[in-house]
Amino acid sequence: MNVHNQSHKLFSRARELVPGGVNSPVRAFGSVGLEPLFIERAGGSVVWDADGGEYIDYVGSWGPMILGHAHPDVLEAVAKTARDGLSFGAPCRQEVELAELITRMTGVEMVRMVNSGTEAVMSALRLARGATGRDKIIKFEGCYHGHSDSMLVKAGSGALTGGTPSSAGVPAGIAADTLTARFNDFSDVERIFLANPGTVAALIVEPVAANMGVIAPADGFLSGLRHLCDRHGALLIFDEVITGFRLSPGGAQAHFGVRADLVTYGKIIGGGLPVGAYGGSRVLMELVAPCGPVYQAGTLSGNPVAMAAGLAQLKLLDRNRAAIYPQLAAIADRLAWGLRAAAREAGIPVHVNRVESLCCAYFSKVPVLSYTDAMGCDTSAFTRFFAGMLERGVYLAPSQFEAMFLCTAHTPEQIDTTVQAARETLYSIETSGKGTAP
Repeated sequence: MNVHNQSHKLFSRARELVPGGVNSPVRAFGSVGLEPLFIERAGGSVVWDADGGEYIDYVGSWGPMILGHAHPDVLEAVAKTARDGLSFGAPCRQEVELAELITRMTGVEMVRMVNSGTEAVMSALRLARGATGRDKIIKFEGCYHGHSDSMLVKAGSGALTGGTPSSAGVPAGIAADTLTARFNDFSDVERIFLANPGTVAALIVEPVAANMGVIAPADGFLSGLRHLCDRHGALLIFDEVITGFRLSPGGAQAHFGVRADLVTYGKIIGGGLPVGAYGGSRVLMELVAPCGPVYQAGTLSGNPVAMAAGLAQLKLLDRNRAAIYPQLAAIADRLAWGLRAAAREAGIPVHVNRVESLCCAYFSKVPVLSYTDAMGCDTSAFTRFFAGMLERGVYLAPSQFEAMFLCTAHTPEQIDTTVQAARETLYSIETSGKGTAP
């Protein structure tokens, strides 16, 4: 049995100083009834906690570590750049090179670097409002776009995990300008557009809803959104903070063959350091200050260390794309099939969704294709599953509504170890008489 004495001591100290003892809510392990592990170090697809416990990691810092933790090329780029200074508050070579690579890989014409996915979304929404002269935004229930005020309406990720998919402190006037549609329900989106003629600035969507687990867009859904936005004069924004450079070298736009007006990025483009970006056509992006009237700024935006980390990672993804993306898909498929088989053997209803290297195992009797389906999952069964997997050396996100992130460092042997851990855990759930077997 793993002992977490040091993590417990650190968490006790943290709770005296930091709200909930964590700097991001889902890290608190609140929804799984445990205390969080404090991670001391990581390498490849493995993390070690403060007590020396070793775990196969499927969190991957919530997505950035597509090449695994502490990749030598990324570390070398960070160390070399840091020796020349951490931040200048001035333009640097690395931000130009990263912008060149992002635009070449994705097809967006211009990008602006920021410091987080939240900042990227907030800035893209402001740009959309400035470009259209309209105020209203359409988002989807269960999709998470950071913690800016207008996006904390029926949000996913930590807001969903905590049982409060909205937030106190959001002004009613701002909330009123956020219109919420049902993901994968084209007619619902159409209804909202028709009910708000000439007032919708933009529709924002996670092309794969990866903050209520992993829910793929239905066939034709994204292209239908593109058509609706064109018809009603609104901009289409893809939030690719998670899917950017993960689904394909060109992100979700390339993977699904649908072009957005604005795209937000984060996670992978920083190699593990704080970063975000938003991009689009030259016409739209030149509305941003200092070219145009839409103001946005940031002291640490485009800092050389974060840019160097992201540049090193993207170069590897770009140069080795023919090998990396099929490898990621194959390893994720091996995991998904293994988890499905383990659930069948245990007689517990589990549906595993996978889109490329994103996976989610839902404790559900029905396929999970929507927010409503996700909300019907047996979260108490997931809680027992999470604890059993952690005990067996597998580190999952502490929420039914988060993705499992695969990386190139995961080996077939680690996948098989994970599946065996799942088999043992699911069997223990079923035989305890507390499982969800019908």
